[in-house]
Amino acid sequence: MIPDETIIKDVREYVHSRWTLGVTHGISHWDRVYENGKKLLTEEVNPLVVGLFAYLHDSCRNDDGEDYQHGERAAEWMETLRDSYLRTLTDEEYALLMEACRLHTIEHKTGNPTIDACFDADRLDLWRVGITPNPDRLATEKGKEIACNTDYEPLVRKVING
Repeated sequence: MIPDETIIKDVREYVHSRWTLGVTHGISHWDRVYENGKKLLTEEVNPLVVGLFAYLHDSCRNDDGEDYQHGERAAEWMETLRDSYLRTLTDEEYALLMEACRLHTIEHKTGNPTIDACFDADRLDLWRVGITPNPDRLATEKGKEIACNTDYEPLVRKVING
């Protein structure tokens, strides 16, 4: 259960309202990352951070291609949201969210359960670009378990074949 889903809903609506790219990294992807994140929750994982990550991690992409700095830009942009949409986050939650966004394209695993759950929530949706999520490239045990027990082949085939 994610506490205060109103914050997540408000962030979702705001980020979606300013989104100009297509669907590859847009709202349908973010919604799947949010659902994946819920599946990855453990006692050690902060559910609010994982939920907000779903809607913020790709929010500053310049394009749907290889834009490796988009996570860093998202973390910087979140500073403009600190006193509005993100005002109820503790300093620790805010720092975790910024770090997860900043690192999600450049790190495999941090050892922090919340950040690693954010990474896996995103990676479990790689099938949307024709990539089967590899359990060996996931950061959490739950993520690896989900990847091992999910038949991605029909999803990947559909993407590849159109």
